[in-house]
Amino acid sequence: MKALPFLSLLPRLPGPRFPAALLGATVLELVVLTGHLVAYPFGLTQERRTQPDPPPETTPGAAPGTPGTHPNRLPGSLAAERPVVLLHGFIDNRSVFVLLRRTLARHGRRHLASLNYSPLTRDLRTAAGLLGRHVEEVCARTGQREVDIVGHSLGGLIARYYVQRLGGDRRVRTLVTLGTPHGGTAVAPGAGIHPIVRQMRGGSALIEELRRPAPGCRTRFVSFWSELDQVMVPVQTACVDHPDLDAVNVRVTGIGHLALPVHPAVAAAVGEALETQETREGTVPSTGTSSVA
Repeated sequence: MKALPFLSLLPRLPGPRFPAALLGATVLELVVLTGHLVAYPFGLTQERRTQPDPPPETTPGAAPGTPGTHPNRLPGSLAAERPVVLLHGFIDNRSVFVLLRRTLARHGRRHLASLNYSPLTRDLRTAAGLLGRHVEEVCARTGQREVDIVGHSLGGLIARYYVQRLGGDRRVRTLVTLGTPHGGTAVAPGAGIHPIVRQMRGGSALIEELRRPAPGCRTRFVSFWSELDQVMVPVQTACVDHPDLDAVNVRVTGIGHLALPVHPAVAAAVGEALETQETREGTVPSTGTSSVA
């Protein structure tokens, strides 16, 4: 079986012994958490909306009957024109995607949009409805019919519900999830006080709803999961396991939950995954914490 093209981005190194890997991943998680706490205040507000781009056929200076070129837009692929919507995890905000945004921009993605949903949201379905409205706004603003979505943790589950249960597959070409509890996670008992956290637990009504048949779902799924993710219990719960979904599960080694959206190797692999037209099962051993500057 051939590997996905983006799998070659990360060297296939033999994994370190598990205790050493866990220690390294834990140290990296603390570093990431510290950096994120510093950046967190800058992501509290919603992203500022921009004016719509002129559609290609009406761009000033374009010859009649020929596609125009926006004065600030470089020629590129159709994928480069497709917007990418970034959706954060529980009690987080758009600041978690600062590094990923830069990587995707270097990959040529021109339309990058983030959505903040309130930590007071008590129902994942409500957040999925908000995402749907945001996607429609992004499509109207950019003149595109489809978007890609990258969701971290709870954000990936919200996006999956939108795609699978609210008809979002007509708008979402590829959904990339990072450490998302697709099968439900056995989180700490105290965390279950919040209703939306209870919905993320294995066996919840919402998780069971996502197990229902989804024939004809048009969205491609790429799920990155880490064997050292201590928020996903068991770690394989971050894999998409549904007979009706076109999905590939990508194993990452050497990093934990918080590092998934900021690790440079994972970010590069996400960029390539959004360009890939076919999905196949594969693994991506990361370079581990030693690859982080």
